[in-house]
Amino acid sequence: MAHQGDDLPRYAEIGERLTEEFDGVHGADTVDRCVSAARYGAEEVTGAAPPDLVERIARRHLEVLATVAAEKRRKASRSSLDNAP
Repeated sequence: MAHQGDDLPRYAEIGERLTEEFDGVHGADTVDRCVSAARYGAEEVTGAAPPDLVERIARRHLEVLATVAAEKRRKASRSSLDNAP
């Protein structure tokens, strides 16, 4: 499986764009992990990791993580209200 070393700057650009897009939702470390996971996952499944595919996968992962976090916060705030005297 060939790694696309020439595309490394493009992956960094993806991380920068997504960090800006998800500012206030996810930290840069979470974004970087999602970009890396998307890259390696794409390579494993398709044998290649074109930057546009990696960006779409990483963005979707970040959206799902944000949805899950919002749902947990919603349930936690509801639970704390249920315990009020």
